[in-house]
Amino acid sequence: MDALVHWSWPGNIRELENFIERSVILTLGPALAAPISELEVESGVAEMTLGRIEREHILRALEESEGKLGGPNGAAARLGLHRTTLQSKLRRLGIDLQKYRAG
Repeated sequence: MDALVHWSWPGNIRELENFIERSVILTLGPALAAPISELEVESGVAEMTLGRIEREHILRALEESEGKLGGPNGAAARLGLHRTTLQSKLRRLGIDLQKYRAG
C-alpha cells in the first residue's frame, strides 16, 4: 500500500486504472496481487528509451510465463495485450520466443 500511495503516478488516473486492471488480471487467488516491481524505479531507467523499456517488460513477461503467449497466465494477458499484438511486437523487436519456452 505504501508503494501505491508514494508513487507519483505520472500518467495520472489512467496509469492507476491500468495498474489496477493488470493487477486483477494477474491475480490467481482471492487476494489482489499487485505487480509492485513495476513501480520500482531502476537505476538508469531515465536514460532508457521507450523501446528498450517495452522490450524489457515483454522479456520479463515471457520469462514469467515460460514462453506461453495465450491464455489467462500467458505473457499477452500479463501485458494486457491480445496474443496477436504480442506476436507482432515479438517479430518487430526480434525476440526469439523459443528461448523462453520450457522444455
